[in-house]
Amino acid sequence: GLVLGVYSSEKDDGAAQFTSAGDAFDRLVSGKLRALLSLCGPPLKKGKTRVFHGLHQDFPSVVVVGLGKKNAGINEQENWNEGKENIRTAVAVGCRQIQDLEIPCVEVDPCGDAQAAAEGAVLGLHEYNELKQKKKPVVTPQLHGSAESEAWQKGVIYAEGQNLARYLMEAPANYITPIKFAEHIEQKLRSFSNVKVHIRPESWITTQEMGAFLSVAKGSAEPPIFLEIHYSGGANTNDSPLVFVGKGVTFDSGGISLKPSSGMDAMRADMGGAATVCSAIVTAAALNLPINIIGLAPLCENMPSGKANKPGDVVKAKNGKTIQVDNTDAEGRLLLADALCYAHNFNARAIVNAATLTGAMDVALGSAATGVFTNSSWLWTHLYEASILTGDRVWRMPLFEHYTKQVTDCPLADVSNIGKYSRAGGACTAAAFLKEFVTASHWAHLDIAGVMSNKDEVPYLRKGMAGRPTRTLVEFAARLSQDSHN
Repeated sequence: GLVLGVYSSEKDDGAAQFTSAGDAFDRLVSGKLRALLSLCGPPLKKGKTRVFHGLHQDFPSVVVVGLGKKNAGINEQENWNEGKENIRTAVAVGCRQIQDLEIPCVEVDPCGDAQAAAEGAVLGLHEYNELKQKKKPVVTPQLHGSAESEAWQKGVIYAEGQNLARYLMEAPANYITPIKFAEHIEQKLRSFSNVKVHIRPESWITTQEMGAFLSVAKGSAEPPIFLEIHYSGGANTNDSPLVFVGKGVTFDSGGISLKPSSGMDAMRADMGGAATVCSAIVTAAALNLPINIIGLAPLCENMPSGKANKPGDVVKAKNGKTIQVDNTDAEGRLLLADALCYAHNFNARAIVNAATLTGAMDVALGSAATGVFTNSSWLWTHLYEASILTGDRVWRMPLFEHYTKQVTDCPLADVSNIGKYSRAGGACTAAAFLKEFVTASHWAHLDIAGVMSNKDEVPYLRKGMAGRPTRTLVEFAARLSQDSHN
């Protein structure tokens, strides 16, 4: 199969404006493609397709897909590069059409941006069907022509990184337990000589005095794991690393503050923070980025049992602060408190944590963007600029003292794990809580609860767990590595 792009016409005459690959193919078939397109009715709208059969022996099926305006660039209102997004969407739609025709191989028009085209193809075809007997036919996308093979390959690696996060998040919680999560990441990193993976057991967590993390883990029969990854891509292994921290609750029942049963199955993806940061490091290693990165993921389940945290319990974090657990379903911040304290051991250039932390984040921004809380405008700028390129957007949220008071005004301990006005500004009070465990001057907390899954909002992702914002984290690390290079 072959997927070709066509721009929407600037003029009203409706003549199809092909990409250069489309033009070349049309010449190959003596203008038949253009003729057939004009016979088929009005010009193709963005993301819409037409399929033609029997035009050329090498490509029995050709899908032509609308790319929108030719020179679409950065859209200030949308905070993304519209041209790149149009290509990702168009290519994904085209590749799925080839898959529906049960054609095993598809060549893809680079559409002027081979990286975006590769991302659209590889993200668009991904589906979790490991446990089904009946699977969709596997389609292998390839670049049509050879001019942009390096950019294409880069796009494939970026997309495969996000697909790894999607795989981990989508898999059932009895398949991705804390130890299995850690082993899966270790296996992905095995071939890289500049990566060390430490799978820390419960005894190590205990010696580190991570009392907040252990208090969540003790409710489950699954033992907790602290996953630590060292990627040494920098010219000097002693250069200050970028530290990624990810919340790794492989299943979140809410504990004693039990969640409603409706939709609780989605809480197999409550390790989305760990999945995205670990996948970003796997991607950075595959791209051989010239930067040192450390990944930290506290992994456990949050379950109700006779041993579980009880509302009103007080636990002690690694830095000595006491925490009143007023709601056992606000557990992610307890894991992160200890992991963030530990992250300060590495003289980091920046600490970035990601977590499906609060339902309030989903209420605030929905699935449009990841909420970013940060004490560093330098860090924010890098994250924001990276997200414009990837189309996986971020939006800055406040870290006001206003919210800090709501978590530090606590009857029994130094801090409470929920704000005293209960649900008001829930994403902001959660961020204020985390800030109590950070002394680094460049720290960002990404609340990814709203972007955890995809219904149909991102057209190049199928329904299911989204693996967002893995590509933004990778692009951010790439920008930081150029920074240190210059």
